[in-house]
Amino acid sequence: MSLISGPILAILAAAAPMAARAGEAACRFEKGVIVVPAEVAGIGGEYILDTGAAQTALHETKAEAEGISETALSGDVRLAGIKVVGQALTVEDLDVRTWNLPTAVAGVIGADVLKGFVVDVDFAPCRIRLFLPGRAPPFGGTALPMSLENGRPAVEAAASDGVREVRGPFVVATGANVPVRLADDLADAPGASRPSELYPDGVWLAKLVSLTFAGLEQRNLGAGLMKPEGDVAGMLGGAALSRFRLRFDFPAGRFLVVRVR
Repeated sequence: MSLISGPILAILAAAAPMAARAGEAACRFEKGVIVVPAEVAGIGGEYILDTGAAQTALHETKAEAEGISETALSGDVRLAGIKVVGQALTVEDLDVRTWNLPTAVAGVIGADVLKGFVVDVDFAPCRIRLFLPGRAPPFGGTALPMSLENGRPAVEAAASDGVREVRGPFVVATGANVPVRLADDLADAPGASRPSELYPDGVWLAKLVSLTFAGLEQRNLGAGLMKPEGDVAGMLGGAALSRFRLRFDFPAGRFLVVRVR
C-alpha cells in the first residue's frame, strides 16, 4: 500500500425558432463519450460534448487545416439548432481524447457553451435537448444539488474499494471516456506496475469495487487517476452516466437523473 497523506482509496490494478424547446439534436455515444454535429467558429464537424470541460476547444489539427493559427480566439457556436455568439475558444492538441474514436473530431464543446441552458441528455438512443431557463418540460426522477467546480458541474457521489470510502463532489463529464477517475490525493492503485498509465495521458485502467451515485451502486467499473483539482474527489464519465437520463439545469443549480437500466 502506498503511503499518501489523507484518506486513501485503493483501486485494484487490472488490464486495461424558439418555443419551449431551444434546440434538439441526435448524437452518438461511442467509446464512452457523446459526439454531436456542431459548428464552432465557422468550422462544422463532429464534436465531443463534454460537460466536464470548462472551455470549448478546437482540435489543433482541424484548426490548422482551416487556416487558424491562433491558440485563443472567439467565435459563434451552433449546436442543436441554437447559436451562442462570441464564445471564447481555445485551440488545443486533443489527440489524447480522440485517438480511439472511429470518426475525426473537430473539437470539444464544454460547459461554457451550455451553462445558459437546461440540457437534457439521453444515451440510447443518443439525443440532446437544450431549453431556455424556466421553459423545460417536467423531467421527474431524482434531483441532486449541482455545484460548479472550476466551471464544471459536480454532484455528490461515493467510491469504495470495499474497505474505505471516498465521498465528495464528482465532476459530471459526458465527454470523459473513462467511467470514473479519482483524485490521486484520495486514491491510489498499489497493484499497478505502471501507475502513470492510469492518468489521462495513459492507456491503462484499474478496477473500482463500487461507485454509488444517485441511489445506484455500480460495481467493478473501469477507473483511472487524476491530479487533484480543488475540492473535487473525482470525475464521472459517460460509461458510469449512461444508465440514466440526465438533466443539467445549469440556471437552477440542479442535476436530475432518471434511471433507465
